[in-house]
Amino acid sequence: MPNTTLTLKSAASEKRNRQDYFNIAVSVDCVILGYENKELKVLLIESDLEEFNGLNSLLGDLVGPDEDLDTASYRVLKDRTGLDDVYLEQVQSFGNINRHPSGRVVTTAYYSLLDIRNHRLQLSHNEVSWHTVNDIKKLAFDHKEILDTCLKRLREQVMERPIIFNLLPSKFSLRELQEVYEAILGVGLDRRNFRKKIMLKDWMTDLKEMETDVPHRPGKLYKVNAL
Repeated sequence: MPNTTLTLKSAASEKRNRQDYFNIAVSVDCVILGYENKELKVLLIESDLEEFNGLNSLLGDLVGPDEDLDTASYRVLKDRTGLDDVYLEQVQSFGNINRHPSGRVVTTAYYSLLDIRNHRLQLSHNEVSWHTVNDIKKLAFDHKEILDTCLKRLREQVMERPIIFNLLPSKFSLRELQEVYEAILGVGLDRRNFRKKIMLKDWMTDLKEMETDVPHRPGKLYKVNAL
């Protein structure tokens, strides 16, 4: 029989022989989406790099030597906004060779949904602010591509998973719910068909309450079920 003994090499020698491969940085970028005044919005910060002077970027940072990806993403969120109770979902990695002017950086994108009314930014000194998604034409790095990719993922998920309720208050009407869907999908929805489809899902409970102080005919109020 042929000799199939495997010749082993040490991790140290592997690093020496492939040093360039171990000099690639890793980062995370957080696409934090919110809803306000019938518009879908995203949290952005002004870029502090000369190459992107005057442009905004997503919230992100390099992953530390002692961090995993999820830990880094929550650290970025806490450091930039003061928020620590927001769910983040990993979407995709981006590794174009020239995506960062400082060197080779591979980033992993996360996205999250939150109700702006109940998640006020806690760091007034930080240059973080909400921007209407439809108004964004250009961002630093490849962040417009990252934003568009996360929006595509969100649009694919909103009718299959009850994630959209993160954008709503604890009590909401079907009118409010439809308006959020329309803001995300970018299209108007037929009221009757929308309500028929949404009521087939076991996502909500009728609270037996009605809206108050609204400029239109009051609607029933609902809450999201524990899922």
